[in-house]
Amino acid sequence: MKHRGSIRDGALLLTILLGLASVVGLSRWLDSHRPPADPALEEEQLYLNATTAKRMSLGFNGLAADWYWLRALQYVGGKIIEGRSNVQIDRLGQLNLKLLAPMLDTATTLDPQFMQPYQYAAVVLPDLDLPEAIRITRKGIAANPSAWQLYLQLGYIYWLEKDYQAAGDVYDQGAKLPGAPSWMEAMKAKMALEGGSRELAREIYGRMAEQAADISVKDMARNRLIQLDSFDQRDGIRKILSEYQSKIGRCPSSWKDVSEALGKAGLPLDASGAPLDPSNTSYRLVEKGCDVDLDVRSTVLRK
Repeated sequence: MKHRGSIRDGALLLTILLGLASVVGLSRWLDSHRPPADPALEEEQLYLNATTAKRMSLGFNGLAADWYWLRALQYVGGKIIEGRSNVQIDRLGQLNLKLLAPMLDTATTLDPQFMQPYQYAAVVLPDLDLPEAIRITRKGIAANPSAWQLYLQLGYIYWLEKDYQAAGDVYDQGAKLPGAPSWMEAMKAKMALEGGSRELAREIYGRMAEQAADISVKDMARNRLIQLDSFDQRDGIRKILSEYQSKIGRCPSSWKDVSEALGKAGLPLDASGAPLDPSNTSYRLVEKGCDVDLDVRSTVLRK
């Protein structure tokens, strides 16, 4: 009995070692065949296509999928550093990210139940490659038909594209799945009635901040919610500036001229009477005091 247990333990250890060796071998092969990191190249090629990578993983597809997922994140991070850009992950169209869609596609082919690459694709790819964003998200739904979270992501893509009919239909389909939250059922009607509204955007990003598995997606959603708060604040400030101009016959020369009205409107103010944005930075008067804008020091998103 003891002898058989030793054989089983030895077989298990050998299996683990073979799996690790296959993943290490795959990683080394990929690194040795990596295309030059030259942003001027017209075409970049994926290290391995999904089928080949799956074959080389020797059945350890989950580990290989993790490798591709981590490489995808490193790839995006490297491009951001290379471009010295401070951009949101949902606004990366200005970067040369030709490998991202194939990497995410390969990770999800290796492990079709790996949810994070699907969700990341739904947020990042629409600004880079809309058809791929839709295809990979639908691929996730096909592989995980009971995952209502993927319907949330696909609805988000259609909402971004202002295809409110398609977005509403997707939310409606997701709402019928076991475990789907009750608010999804109302999204179809909201898409039809409030498709382009700021309030619906707030709800979508709020749900995304709650449900997203990836921290960068959560951060993106929270930053968009802060941006929406700032939009509302600036609308209120513009109204006060316009009322002052109508009453006095000129635009305010400084925030002190309207600080009382700003305070009554519930806007937070600094010591000089200037309204503060959600990052606790003072707004600035522009166009000779007739309009308001973010200060250069503000961390609130501009786009």
